[in-house]
Amino acid sequence: MARIFGKAVAAVSVSAMAISLGAAAFANQADPHAGHADHAAHMAAAAHAPQYGNYGIDTAGMDRTILPGNDFYGYVNGAWARNTTIPSDKSNYGMFTVLGDLSLQRTRGILDAARGDANSAIGRAYTSYLDAATVEARGLAPINPWLTRVRALGDRAGYAALAAQADRAGIPTLFAGYVGQDDRSPDHYIFSLYQGGIGMPDRDYYLENAQRYQDARTAYVTYLTQMLTLAGEQNAAARAQAVMAFETRIAGAHWNRLDSGDATKVYNKMTVADLTRLAPGYDFATYLHGLGDNEADVLVGQPSAFTAMAAIYAETPVEVLRDQLIIRSLSSYADQLPDAVANANFAFYGTALSGTPQRETRDKRAVRFVEGVLSDDLSQQYAAQYFPPATKAAMQTLVGNVLAALGTRIDNLSWMQPETKVRARAKLANFTVKIGYPDQWRSYDGLDIRADDLFGNAWRSAQFEHDYQIGKLGGAVRRWEWGMTPMTVNAYANFSMNEIVFPAAILQPPFFDPNADAAVNYGGIGAVIGHEISHHFDDQGSKYDEHGRLADWWTPSDLAAFQAAGQRLIAQYDAYEVLGEHVGGEFTLGENIGDLAGLAIAHDAYIKSLNGQEAPVIDGTTGEQRFFMGWAQVWRRNYRDTNLLQRLTTDPHAPSIQRAWVVRNIDAWYSAFNVQPGTSLYLAPADRVRIW
Repeated sequence: MARIFGKAVAAVSVSAMAISLGAAAFANQADPHAGHADHAAHMAAAAHAPQYGNYGIDTAGMDRTILPGNDFYGYVNGAWARNTTIPSDKSNYGMFTVLGDLSLQRTRGILDAARGDANSAIGRAYTSYLDAATVEARGLAPINPWLTRVRALGDRAGYAALAAQADRAGIPTLFAGYVGQDDRSPDHYIFSLYQGGIGMPDRDYYLENAQRYQDARTAYVTYLTQMLTLAGEQNAAARAQAVMAFETRIAGAHWNRLDSGDATKVYNKMTVADLTRLAPGYDFATYLHGLGDNEADVLVGQPSAFTAMAAIYAETPVEVLRDQLIIRSLSSYADQLPDAVANANFAFYGTALSGTPQRETRDKRAVRFVEGVLSDDLSQQYAAQYFPPATKAAMQTLVGNVLAALGTRIDNLSWMQPETKVRARAKLANFTVKIGYPDQWRSYDGLDIRADDLFGNAWRSAQFEHDYQIGKLGGAVRRWEWGMTPMTVNAYANFSMNEIVFPAAILQPPFFDPNADAAVNYGGIGAVIGHEISHHFDDQGSKYDEHGRLADWWTPSDLAAFQAAGQRLIAQYDAYEVLGEHVGGEFTLGENIGDLAGLAIAHDAYIKSLNGQEAPVIDGTTGEQRFFMGWAQVWRRNYRDTNLLQRLTTDPHAPSIQRAWVVRNIDAWYSAFNVQPGTSLYLAPADRVRIW
């Protein structure tokens, strides 16, 4: 699940899913009385998803030797974790990847049917990627005209214009940007600039001395050397070291991930002239003009970093700037170039950084390529085949139930002032809910896709996409657009749009199953819904008002109470140790608030759905138990150690085990599983964090 402010999408990191759901059964499930049929009915329905047993829980994956109060994740998922091997082409494997694989398989079926159809753009794009022989035969010839332009850069005076052309082609340079809503004026688009200039995931990879960071730096210099060598450059090793030294200085100027994730701190509106005075030495006017941005104002994400980075740039030899751009060019198009380039790229980014042993097979990569260049054309066909309109209406009912539960919680909050509650209620009332797929599709008219030109397809697509985004400036906000495809197993909250979004692919087991018990569905997709709703009221989402505008609308006492509760949650997650390191409680705060609030809200909605009746006991489990088991089940995931360590640095979500443990803050979990003092997860009532 993810939060989005400013940018189009922040890759909703719960992680990923998809299936054709029976409309009638789904509609029944959305009914408040659904899911309480007798045991025989559940047994009959189990054929839909047999691995999830007769009520939606994969009991074979449980480890009942573990006490729920000692490790609730292990109790629900222990056998699955022991018996599940991570595929060789993945850095981690869990419920998101299971559904992601299913989504990819279905999408590949659509593309296989289109392959060979000269009139199908998705078919031509797919064919071009599968034609490995042509890619190998052409070598670097497709990218050489661009590399020749880079090598021709004679001085820094020409860099800004060349950088703009690189960015138009999707090649990152010193600074980066995107077109998004103006957070303080969300009915208007604006161009936002933010710090760039490094090739590793975070500044810590350059600056911290832990062994894993030292190992990454060594592997990165090897990679830089390989890229320069593959490009035909001489003295590659020494030149790679110079690029590394340059990027290390840039990393030292970067804001850290906490400050860069603060919506208030990164909102800095200024004119281009102001920006030039802020960061002299870099020709921002030429750069922005080259991108096609001729607006008067821009947003600058990290002003002090811009000042320092421009100074570093002004002191850097043009030869180093050229070499970095050569490396970035090959890296950006590695998958559309021969395997010598692609394999070197994967060896660093896939294996050294994430621990993945092997690249995906070419047919899988081909699907992902088409999803990137013609996402709406492909999505439209996927949605038509795998997400009927009736399912969308049924999901809206379930979302409505969870929204209502949060409204009740807001009314009953002791720490929120009455005037703030009125605004919070107004924010709920203004929510836009997007389910399954967009109501409108964009056009790719004018994009030239050829069956025998993979690199050209990628290059033209990047420029087409850039022009599409820049074309938004000065126009009405396109509220119909999505930040994810229907094939994505995930969900997200967009603050400026005041919306929550649930792609079709996540609406299937174990998150949602129309044949499963309601308790499991509320613990799964219900908690996901609650998670996304609550993002609009987390440490960052709460800064946006009912119109999606970055504004102060809480009283000082509201803010103080909220922040105090947040500090307690920070401390709780700071205490969790993973592979010798600690989960960053402050870095993961927003997502942890989302998990805690989402689960609590979904539980309220589930209890209300019973209309005062007792939930049935199924296979010896109560409705309360099945609700919390449904939550823990969706977080099944095994990680490679390297990937998990990288996530501790870069992922604002806690690891899956610790996400499942959020139950320890909810009173109903204790009574459901008779959790007693002395067990590892037990918290005294006064120590349980309660926010919403």
